[in-house]
Amino acid sequence: MTDNAIADTSDTTAQDAAGLGVRRRDFINIAAVSAAGVGGAAVLVPLISQMAPSADVLAESSTEVDLSAIKPGQAIKAVFRKQPVFVRNLTPSEIAAADAVPLASLRDPETLEQRTKPGHTNWLITMGVCTHLGCVPLGTGEGEPKGEFGGYFCPCHGSQYDTAARIRKGPAPKNLMVPDYVFETATTVKIG
Repeated sequence: MTDNAIADTSDTTAQDAAGLGVRRRDFINIAAVSAAGVGGAAVLVPLISQMAPSADVLAESSTEVDLSAIKPGQAIKAVFRKQPVFVRNLTPSEIAAADAVPLASLRDPETLEQRTKPGHTNWLITMGVCTHLGCVPLGTGEGEPKGEFGGYFCPCHGSQYDTAARIRKGPAPKNLMVPDYVFETATTVKIG
């Protein structure tokens, strides 16, 4: 070998030792870390995405109800998250009866205004599940008993609710729950 060739080899070895060049070991380390990152992402993406709600669950996360067919004094049952929902069109006399009840006489004091949306106080929307043990109260269908207070009557243990779906008599501890809802149009409400 010539002196120049020996000098070139020693310069390259000196650069590698000083960390100035890319060594084969560095390349293997970078490739291994990159492969581990891609492999980790390939495992985590399906694992995390399987925790997202399925299409049928998302479809049940809200319910739209057409209010145009519900006359004053009538109520219907709808389904929201596999549970019944009562949608009631209150008459002026039912609203007056609910407003006339002194709050101090109620077990779970709430006014009708607190249980309805401003501008829509004639529409009462509540979950159709008794707060005692989860039975479905009567009072939405034609001819069903509405109890002493004209609202809903739970046939399981005798809880009675008034026209604002507030507990008035019986073992239920709370009023019928009011779900989140919004009026999309004058005749359509979206629950959930």
